[in-house]
Amino acid sequence: MSLVGKALRVLREQGPREMLRRMRSRLIGEDGRDVLLARPEDVEASDWRRPHPAVVSPSDRGQGPWKVAWIMSPPGINSGGHQTALRMVKALEDAGHVCRIYLYSNERPISVSESRRVMAASRSFERVAAELLPWPGRLPEDVDAVFSTGWETAYPSFRSEAMARRFYFVQDFEPWFSPAGSESTLAESTYRFGFHGITAGRWLATRLHDEYGMSTDAFDFGADPGHYAYDPTAAHDEIMFYARPATQRRGFELGLLALDIVARERPGTVINLVGTRIHRKLPFPYRSLHGLGADQLGEVFNRCAAGLVLSFSNMSLMPLELLSAGAIPVVNDAPNNRLVVDNPHIRYAPPLPRALADELLAVLDDPARAEHAAAAASSARMAGWDVARAQFLAAFERAMR
Repeated sequence: MSLVGKALRVLREQGPREMLRRMRSRLIGEDGRDVLLARPEDVEASDWRRPHPAVVSPSDRGQGPWKVAWIMSPPGINSGGHQTALRMVKALEDAGHVCRIYLYSNERPISVSESRRVMAASRSFERVAAELLPWPGRLPEDVDAVFSTGWETAYPSFRSEAMARRFYFVQDFEPWFSPAGSESTLAESTYRFGFHGITAGRWLATRLHDEYGMSTDAFDFGADPGHYAYDPTAAHDEIMFYARPATQRRGFELGLLALDIVARERPGTVINLVGTRIHRKLPFPYRSLHGLGADQLGEVFNRCAAGLVLSFSNMSLMPLELLSAGAIPVVNDAPNNRLVVDNPHIRYAPPLPRALADELLAVLDDPARAEHAAAAASSARMAGWDVARAQFLAAFERAMR
């Protein structure tokens, strides 16, 4: 596939934010210039040494309901972060609050109609009443609260003079998304803006509070049982791996080493690589499954006994989704994972090829595999998104009052 074709596929599936991130290294190599996700004028005007007036002296916004702005990058069809954010937009709307979504990007112009089309094309996106608008350069004065999402969206919020309460919807530790340098430093600086963080899982809330002094709340992860319903008639005898070679924090090469051991010791086991299209030749047979919607993923997970999901920053949602379908997740053991989900059916292992492979093999060889699959699915039914929505809403309303 041509470079243009690859870029268009990333743009369609994951949005302009991911496309810009992947193109950075190529552009830097050609002319030495970087392409930031945030607009330069917003970065230059944001100095966390001088806290925003809305942080220093929060204005009284009454008892609600409130008008809430969200600043987001344009979504891609498989943007999991946008899907989670929209679940919380819906939680606010169901509680009587009015939301607007402002699309922000350093790639101009922003197509609102294309973002609407993307959000309407997948059942994974909540249907929300929020108006979708391009970022106007400043917040309207009638906004009571504003959520930044990705790190780049914290800069226009900081730059705006409006006195809306500042919130930060944090789903991962974004300084780790880039090598040490300009982008990682700019991402880290946003944690010093004084915004109130509401984070996906307790690991982020703890880290941002302890290292940056942020006030934080957390909500638990969830899984949609409608998409990942357990099928007791399925064979549950394959393996899947969450494969994202371009995303270092997903441990692609380490996962391949573990799968190579499994393939040698249990030849004939079907190995599914789910995530990004894989073109390279590997030392074992595999199926490359990419661009799948939630319903299609549910079908794949129901074919699997186990799923290998490696996370070296905040945990992925995929372990809970696997559990919902009766597949046993194998996850690298670390606080960034255990502090988010400590379900007893998840098999945690040291990040070593042999250790990860041993856990996958143990699931494949488990004589009570069917019983354990059913128990795993039952445990995940307790972890739907309703609890997470309630936790998020309570944290927001408590901070506003």
